[in-house]
Amino acid sequence: MKNRGLLVLFLFCLTLASAQEEKSWIRINNLGYLPQSIKVAVLGSKAKVDVTSFSLVDAVTGKQVYSSQKVTPKGAYGPFESSYRLDFSDFEQKGRYFIKVNAITSPEFDINANVYDNTADFLLKYMRQQRCGYNPFLTDSCHLDDGYIIYNPKREGERIDVTGGWHDATDYLQYTATSANAVYQLLLAYRENPEAFGDRFQANGLPGKNGIPDVIDEAKFGMDWLKKMNPSPEEYYNQIADDRDHAGYRLPNKDTVIYDESRKGRPVYLASAEKQGLKKYQNRSTGVASTAGKFASSFAMGGMVLKEFYPNYTEDLLSRAVNAYDFGKKNPGVSQTAPCKGPYFYEEENWYDDMELAAGALYNLTGDDRYKREGIDFADQEQVSPWMGRDTVRHYQYYPFLNAGHFELGISGKNEKAKDMAELYKKGLEAIRQRGKDNAFLIGTPFVWCSNNFVTAAVTQSHMYHELTGDDTYLEMEAALRDWLFGCNPWGTSMVVGLPEHADSPAKPHSSLTVLEGYATYGGLVDGPVYGSIFNSLIGIKLEEEDSYAEFQSDLVVYHDDVGDYSTNEPTMDGTASLVYYLSSMEGRSQKTGHQKANFTYDDSGALIRGNSSEKKINLTFTGDQYADGLFTILKVLDKHQIKGSFFFTGNFYRNPKYAGLIKKLKDGGHYLGAHSDKHLLYNDWSDQKKLLVSKEEFQQDLLDNYEIMAQHGVQKEDAPFFLPPYEWNSSEITQWTNQMDLRLINYTPGTISHADYTTPDMKNYRSSDEIMESILAYEAKEGLNGFLLLTHVGTDPKRTDKLYAKLEELIIVLSGKGYDFVPLAEVLDKKNR
Repeated sequence: MKNRGLLVLFLFCLTLASAQEEKSWIRINNLGYLPQSIKVAVLGSKAKVDVTSFSLVDAVTGKQVYSSQKVTPKGAYGPFESSYRLDFSDFEQKGRYFIKVNAITSPEFDINANVYDNTADFLLKYMRQQRCGYNPFLTDSCHLDDGYIIYNPKREGERIDVTGGWHDATDYLQYTATSANAVYQLLLAYRENPEAFGDRFQANGLPGKNGIPDVIDEAKFGMDWLKKMNPSPEEYYNQIADDRDHAGYRLPNKDTVIYDESRKGRPVYLASAEKQGLKKYQNRSTGVASTAGKFASSFAMGGMVLKEFYPNYTEDLLSRAVNAYDFGKKNPGVSQTAPCKGPYFYEEENWYDDMELAAGALYNLTGDDRYKREGIDFADQEQVSPWMGRDTVRHYQYYPFLNAGHFELGISGKNEKAKDMAELYKKGLEAIRQRGKDNAFLIGTPFVWCSNNFVTAAVTQSHMYHELTGDDTYLEMEAALRDWLFGCNPWGTSMVVGLPEHADSPAKPHSSLTVLEGYATYGGLVDGPVYGSIFNSLIGIKLEEEDSYAEFQSDLVVYHDDVGDYSTNEPTMDGTASLVYYLSSMEGRSQKTGHQKANFTYDDSGALIRGNSSEKKINLTFTGDQYADGLFTILKVLDKHQIKGSFFFTGNFYRNPKYAGLIKKLKDGGHYLGAHSDKHLLYNDWSDQKKLLVSKEEFQQDLLDNYEIMAQHGVQKEDAPFFLPPYEWNSSEITQWTNQMDLRLINYTPGTISHADYTTPDMKNYRSSDEIMESILAYEAKEGLNGFLLLTHVGTDPKRTDKLYAKLEELIIVLSGKGYDFVPLAEVLDKKNR
């Protein structure tokens, strides 16, 4: 009986432990960790659990590779009854892992020097999507009639051309405050970390390199608009449109809101000390310095950074910066955004920080000591961003959330004031640390509207402080706040749409693009969690679906991945732009350790045409439409050498019953099956201009039909994200329309004539198989085939009797002997190539 009682007790304890573990989670940074960085996960449980150790398990081998007792209990927080910090900072081995505590496991994550590669450029996807005027994401234009002037007695009602810039968020209002800050942040990112940015897009935002880093293209696009909003030294406009814009979901190119029946376009508000608001609500403006200072810092930074790329364009930026700065000095105070029907507006109350940043930027541009002295005076007036250490603040009450002026003054030749500026940063960081030191996430920023912007400001300030001083005091907090943005939070989700691509991130952001068309707002930083009390008090919020994070909500703080929640799940332009600098710094930090980013190649249409050129990896790529006479031979050779190829077929091919068995063998064999147009249409003419021969609707329907027949073969769209265009010929518009469909357009790597295996003897461009083989081997000897997408066809016209596929095995043997690996498409087009 005694043994039986012990068995019952044991089983009871086992059941209790299992139940506790089922209500426990381990949160990590879903992006991963740099090898030498601070690495801490958080375990949160709905029950009171006792955790004394944890282990790391290799996700590939399943073997434990590390164990530790560096566990810090932190007690109850938010939805959790107990929580712990699990520190594995001393483990630096590159690989893919998960954390294990008894039966509790974390998601898998990488420890690698490449985890931040291309992340800063990824955020620019959202910036391009927010463009007003010509919108490259939609390949259409909006708000071309903006606008007419209001609150300027000298020019009331006049037409002013201010088309351009960025929409602020899901609404289509435009603010100088957020836009000027965005311009400054983008330019700062490039100035400090130029190596982090690539060139894959044109100045108009369409795919295709133009010889200028994409971040510079984007910053200049914003600068163009700022110039328009400053038509004279005495005119600084603050805002386009107002909350009458809040008229339901609609695309920007289909915006039908009318502000004044007698005037075209939207109202353009002058920055002034006058209280503004055309209907029930008004702001509390007191001056113009907050806006003028932001103009000045952006113009000055443009003078420093853009001159390399646009020497003529930047000639007036110094005078514009000086004029704006002087105007701010003459008109101290804040120029807030204007409400109209509703009570919400940007309630900015501080302006010393704006003028300090303007002075610091002007000093770094001109070397004039006057600006340094005046900048220091402004810094003394606002030593710490007033929100730091507070539980709550009003909407944009202290903006920008980061005072970059301290950094701008601090780096100016590492002058004698650098230490003083750093000490001011330290005061703010210490206030944040004190608020967050007792919770497991070390989160000490307030959960007010746009809380992620405060987190971004805090991690950026910590990084800038470290740059100025080398002091490690706040690196653990910085790591915790960084990790919070990418999944180490109660909900386990990244706060940037689509980053990383392999983990949980906002899938249903509050966005018209998502609601109406299903478009993802990739790269957008969402507002972030808010206090439960704030969420419950906001007007017009209603969740559209069942809350997928219900068990992680609490009275303290809530976050919803739901299109109906504009308070926590709406991407914002300025928040996104403000994160670009920090992510570029993380990539820069990795490169300082010797890491080299993978080098991928794109053509002028924006098509990805080559994988990492530093690795001897090749993908064998095949296309097919009408013929498949070589497919059996190809399959046999690939199977013999255990190679996974990529096969892009038209809808015509997939529908042909003669090929059904071969398609099944390809799928069962683990080869990539992709789309190649349904009807093998020619999308563009053969001229250099690549004139479109199809409309957007015709193109997308053709591609959807291709995927529909693929689904009948068990190939789903999400399993086949790469699309290779018919005739291997396309324009930048085709590439962008492909992007809209959440697909990736690729093409073969040029340099050889492997693709000429379709030619027949009666053609002028006929190439024999020996000629083709010779071209491949000659190019390899001269340039190498690293990262190649080597394209041939699965069949040819019967008139071609000299079949290249008959030489496939010979080619594989020769190239394998030269050290090349033949790898699947997903491996040659690495996921870090975002």
